[in-house]
Amino acid sequence: MAGLDERRASQRSRSALARFLMSLPAAAISLFASSLPAFADLKLCNRMSYVVEAAIGIDDKAATATRGWFRIDPAACRVVLQGALTADRVLLNARALGVYGASPIPQNGSDTLCIAPENFVIAAARQCRGNQTPAPFTQITPTRTDDGNLVAYLAEDSEYDDEQARLAGIQRLLVIAGYDAAPIDGVDGPKTQGALSAFLKSRGLAADVVQSQNFFTTMVEAVQKPSSSGLTWCNDTPHKIMAAVATDDGKAVTSRGWYRIDPGKCLHPDVTGQPKQVYSFAEAVDGENRAVKYRDKPLNWGGPKELCTRESKFEISEQGDCGTRGLARIGFAPVDMSSGGKTIRFAMP
Repeated sequence: MAGLDERRASQRSRSALARFLMSLPAAAISLFASSLPAFADLKLCNRMSYVVEAAIGIDDKAATATRGWFRIDPAACRVVLQGALTADRVLLNARALGVYGASPIPQNGSDTLCIAPENFVIAAARQCRGNQTPAPFTQITPTRTDDGNLVAYLAEDSEYDDEQARLAGIQRLLVIAGYDAAPIDGVDGPKTQGALSAFLKSRGLAADVVQSQNFFTTMVEAVQKPSSSGLTWCNDTPHKIMAAVATDDGKAVTSRGWYRIDPGKCLHPDVTGQPKQVYSFAEAVDGENRAVKYRDKPLNWGGPKELCTRESKFEISEQGDCGTRGLARIGFAPVDMSSGGKTIRFAMP
């Protein structure tokens, strides 16, 4: 039981320090650290239920550089810096993949450094140029592990261990794909296994793919393919699209967003239960999330059903008096789900 005791002690330490450092809600980045000097490889380990992409910043005297993106699956670690680390400070920015919709990872670091949409290395990262955009970075001080490396953990308030994080990551993707694997709690059982089996069968995947090293890559790709059930959005434009969905269960209409759909990708919004009506809205945006215009009009896909939204991630069940509550009213289009599945393709006019 020594290993279990050590893990529980580690979790208690991470929880206390995470509250001290970040004071963030669920799905925030929680980092635990020590004051040991850094002389070895630096690893980031993901104990979240999301596949994340991380960027690091190195602050060394008067120069600050950034590099990203490092993709890290749930329960996996990745070396992001090799060799002796003599920098004054190490900083971190992390985001979830677009398949999860609006990133559930709040960013509130006090340093603003430059990033780029795709893989990047920026030598002078305090003055953004070209397609670079400013982003908040949080300072981290990793802890030394028994193997001599340095490590910082990305964790949720749920405080998953590696096994729980991996299972919760599978559950979350199953829910996005339209399978009932809730609650997302990292606990295995017949419900999760049944949903996973049904998903693998529907996508023509063998059961042993679950144990493969690239399982999350395979699963994310499968989730993003059009499905014969549920709602699927597909982006056939050259622009990033932010979308929102709404469901009417006969008692209340709930609007939810935003979901990011990259060019050439598909996404299944989380539409659970058997709603009486489903609605959809989507808008093309540029690298700074400003609306893209086509012939002097915003490039969007909506309809006559006006519902409440806000600029940041939202889930709204009360649709009255949007303006007085600081919300925006946007027109959603009804989606015909009578055949059990619907794929909406967003294309240029």
